[in-house]
Amino acid sequence: GRFFNGCIELPCVSHRDCGKKKTSVRRDDATTTATMNSSRPHFKKLLVVIKQTAFEEYSQLRLHGKAPKALRWKRLENRYKAHKECVNKVVRALGRHHVDFLCVNRAELDRQHLEDVDLVVAVGGDGTVLSSAHFLDAGTIPLLGVNSDPMTDEQAASTMTKQTDERRSHGALCAFSSNDVDGGFARVLYGGGNLCSRTRIQCTVKSTYSETRLCPAMNDLLIAHPSPASVSRFRMGFLVPLQDSSEMEQDMSSIMKDHDDKIAPEEAAELTASARGDGASKRVARFGGTEYGIMRSVNAWSSGIWVCTATGSTAAMAASGGQPMHIDSPQLQYLIREHMVEEHVCREEALERGVGILQRGGQLHIRWNSASGRIFIDGAHLYHDVVLGDEILINTLAPPLQLFMREPGEQDFGKPRL
Repeated sequence: GRFFNGCIELPCVSHRDCGKKKTSVRRDDATTTATMNSSRPHFKKLLVVIKQTAFEEYSQLRLHGKAPKALRWKRLENRYKAHKECVNKVVRALGRHHVDFLCVNRAELDRQHLEDVDLVVAVGGDGTVLSSAHFLDAGTIPLLGVNSDPMTDEQAASTMTKQTDERRSHGALCAFSSNDVDGGFARVLYGGGNLCSRTRIQCTVKSTYSETRLCPAMNDLLIAHPSPASVSRFRMGFLVPLQDSSEMEQDMSSIMKDHDDKIAPEEAAELTASARGDGASKRVARFGGTEYGIMRSVNAWSSGIWVCTATGSTAAMAASGGQPMHIDSPQLQYLIREHMVEEHVCREEALERGVGILQRGGQLHIRWNSASGRIFIDGAHLYHDVVLGDEILINTLAPPLQLFMREPGEQDFGKPRL
């Protein structure tokens, strides 16, 4: 082919249009193109999950006279058109690579759609990626996100100064955007791309007569009262399996290390005595037939608690005062929101216990003490209700998600981040 404007002009590989149309491929994708012509795609059946835009949702409400009056329909329509243009690009690109694929609306996604699928493609933004990930609880099917309506650097820099807020999805969980659909699929379908393993949160809720394991969370959990104006009352602690005294003493040294040596000797002795059945009472919890001792308990009156993975540590957790984590960290981070501490309680100690890192293998325990509560999973769309007395177990035992991510330091077309 010949070079023009930094691209190579090559014949289209589609069997329908071969010799009739031409496509442009970035110069640094020349090697990938050669691989395409000499090999078969690694993925044979794809499921394409497509988000429903705000324009489509509000259009349905407008038919019933329920759409908000202040909507800027032209702006919503422009974003709808950009999204649909990206969807068409994805469909054309997959057709050129001769792979079987099925398109489904995000709102209609069901587990039956995953039969024999070996790659899920989420076309939309980070929300569509998270929604799709909730169905991949086994962690055996990789997920690829395509940002259908990306924001430019100039738009991102001006959102704080404009009178209207026109922010789009950051696409932090997407491997590429609508600007690079052809090159992105050329890399991924033929064995390239940056496939990463992402830690997820496993959450189990024990009620009076049932024990429910929720779908894994890739970003975060928010456990709070359904009303943001109400106080969330709960007791938070950490679980340790109750064992023989000899095994318990060995585990205590590991527990001390995991909690940065903040466990007082008398607390360790109390937990060991509880494990042996000594003392007037035993602070225990049972999940899945296993009995646990509860340590480092703290009663919280607050606005709820955030629990996040490394992937979600730069989102709501960071905005709430948490710390960004290394993206490959297997740990979880927790933070009690707006923790109200009474005067007679040691304030520093209570606040210190309300924020921290849950090591791999650690078990975070919450006993819900409000009349009602809600566990929000990766945002507001998916949640599970809890009531007074329910117990919640949180750990990192969920199968990790196989997610295609951008190459480190890259944005669209391989441009380095500024």
